[in-house]
Amino acid sequence: ANILKQEALSLGAEVATSRSVVDLKGKRSDVLLLGTEKQYRLLVEKLKRQPFSLAEIAEELKNLLVNFKCKRWKIECGKYTLRLGGRTLIMGILNVTPDSFADGGRYDTLDSALLQAERMAGEGADIIDVGGESTRPGTRPVPLQEELRRTIPVIKRLVKRINLPISIDTYKSRVVREALDSGVSLVNDISALRMDKGMAGVVSKYKAPLILMHMQGRPGNMQKNPKYEDVVGEIISFLKERIAFAKEEGIDEARIIIDPGIGFGKKKEHNLEIFNRLSEFKSLGRPILVGPSRKSVIGDVLGLPVEERLEGTAALVAASILNGTDMVRVHDVREMKQVVGTIDAILREQ
Repeated sequence: ANILKQEALSLGAEVATSRSVVDLKGKRSDVLLLGTEKQYRLLVEKLKRQPFSLAEIAEELKNLLVNFKCKRWKIECGKYTLRLGGRTLIMGILNVTPDSFADGGRYDTLDSALLQAERMAGEGADIIDVGGESTRPGTRPVPLQEELRRTIPVIKRLVKRINLPISIDTYKSRVVREALDSGVSLVNDISALRMDKGMAGVVSKYKAPLILMHMQGRPGNMQKNPKYEDVVGEIISFLKERIAFAKEEGIDEARIIIDPGIGFGKKKEHNLEIFNRLSEFKSLGRPILVGPSRKSVIGDVLGLPVEERLEGTAALVAASILNGTDMVRVHDVREMKQVVGTIDAILREQ
C-alpha cells in the first residue's frame, strides 16, 4: 500500500489509506485513489514495474478505466437486437406459477398467461421474462417436468403472437435447451451458472445472451441471516468470477448482462446499500439489470404487503436508473413505463 501511495502521490494524485499503513502496523488496508484519467494511466505504467502483486493491481486499474467508459451495448437476441445504455429497457415479468410471491396463480393457465404477456407488450415492455418456478425465500425446487409443462407451451404460443424477445427465467439446463428450441432469445439464470453443471454448455452452444445474477445461498435458505463485510464489493467480486467462468465455458462476454440480485440473500440494509452504490457495478463493463418490483425491501421500509408496493417499486426503479441501471425487471409495466420515461428524460438533459 505504501508503494502504491508513493507512486500515486508522485503523479499528483491523492491517496487515502488507513493509519496502520503509515505506522506499518497493519497487514491490510483499503486504499482510496483520487486522480484524473491521465494520472491513472500513468500510475498503471508505474505499477507494472513494481513487486508485491502491484502489476496485477495495474492490470485491474487498466481494465477499470476501460469498463467505466462502456456506456452502450448492442446484444443480439435471436432475430432481435437489444440496445442498452440509451433509454432504459423494461423486462416484463410473466410468472406461470401458482406460488410466486407477487402474482402466484394469476397467470398459471395458458390463456391468462398469453393475455398478460400481450398486455405487457402493449404497455411498453421490451422483453417478456417467463418463469415456471417461484424463487421466493423458503421455496422448494419445482420438478423438471412440471417446470417444462408450465413454461414451454406458453413460450411456443408467445413467440408467434408477440413481436418481442422472450427470456426464460430458470437455472435448469434442460428447461433452457427446450425454451431456446421453442424460440426464446435470452437466458435469465438466478444461479449465475452454479446450480446446473450443464447450463454453461447449453448457453454457449446456442450463443444465447445471458443474465448472471448474484444470490447468497439458494432460494430455500438464502434469507437465513445473510452476512457480508462489504455487500457491493463482494457481489462485484462474485460477478467478476462468474463472467470469467462463463468466458472459460465459451460464452461471449459481449452477450452477458449482470444483476446484483435484489432480495436474494440480502437483508434490508444490504438491498438499500446496493441501490445507493449501483454505479460501482459499472466497473464490470457490462449492462446492469435490476429487479426491484414489489420486493421485500419495500415492505421492510414502508410496512406494506406485496399488493401495496407499487409506489415503492416506482421509487426504486427511479433510484436504479439514476444510479446507472440499464434495464428494470417489473410486474407493473404500464406504471413503470411512465417512471422510466420521466427519469430517462431528466438524464438526457444533463
